[in-house]
Amino acid sequence: MTTAYSGDGITFPDNTVQATAPRVGMVNRIINGDMRIDQRGVVASTHTSYVPDRFRIIKDTSDGTFTMQQSSVAPAGFTNSALFTVGTAYTPTVSANNFYRQGVEGFNIADLNWGSANAAPITLSFWVRASVTGLFGGALRNGDSTRSYPFSYTIAVANTWEQKIITVVGDTTGNWLTTTGVGIDVGWGLSVGSSFSGTAGAWAAGNYISATGATYITSTAGATFYITGVQLEKGSTATDFEYVDYSRQLQQCQRYYETSITGAGSRNSDNYGIYAGVFKTTKRANPSVSYVASGAQGGLGGFYLGPNLDGFVAYSTSTNASSGNYFTYTATSEL
Repeated sequence: MTTAYSGDGITFPDNTVQATAPRVGMVNRIINGDMRIDQRGVVASTHTSYVPDRFRIIKDTSDGTFTMQQSSVAPAGFTNSALFTVGTAYTPTVSANNFYRQGVEGFNIADLNWGSANAAPITLSFWVRASVTGLFGGALRNGDSTRSYPFSYTIAVANTWEQKIITVVGDTTGNWLTTTGVGIDVGWGLSVGSSFSGTAGAWAAGNYISATGATYITSTAGATFYITGVQLEKGSTATDFEYVDYSRQLQQCQRYYETSITGAGSRNSDNYGIYAGVFKTTKRANPSVSYVASGAQGGLGGFYLGPNLDGFVAYSTSTNASSGNYFTYTATSEL
């Protein structure tokens, strides 16, 4: 008799058994964890830049310098990483919070049931490489930064890729959004002061971004820090990285940011330029849109979103606007 299910495998009609049940649905709650999508294509050196897509660098001090960029240096099985390079070295003050993070949309973590007695565990895994060894830290936080789980990991060998795995018990208290806001904020400390550093391995009622005692990589001029293969998944076990086909991964990123060249603008009866765009995918929330027409269009005089956050119409403040034959725009709806 054929058994429908046997242990961790599934028995099919021909009596062959697949060793592991196929993964169904969204395994990795991180978008662009392999750092392939980089729509902006910049080498960032300023606070709050997104490089690559969905990942944001936070540098809250004017001391020291850095660059953040997509890199082709990667461990086996990956083609890209994110690279943080220290320029002028600096040591953080007690209140400094310099880190790298991704905000995971609440819709994508609703099944975790965090904030309830049924909170599920999650596992964070990633590949990291740095020119500086020692104890490093990061944290998971909720959207209003009132609940934090600092974690630590050790980089043992300089300039060598190492995979890190952190399992986190689900938080049974706190406010965890399950809509379009930040559900879970995942961050890696780069130079975090003691005021934003907490005890690793436990939930805390506060805003912690890193673990107490973590290395300040910014203290070393020219130091490098690479990261890729970031996966956040439900359960207490790290599974193989979930590869997503390029086109679908790009569309996932475009929910939060896109840039495009689109068709002709026109002039209204008062000679103001009018421009319309159709987004490549529906945006997470009301986006910030900027556009540049082929002619002088002045500033943004008005902006109207489509009914499903799927497009826009804008007009210029200049009566000298050219109807042109194209315009470019960016639409930002990041977390």
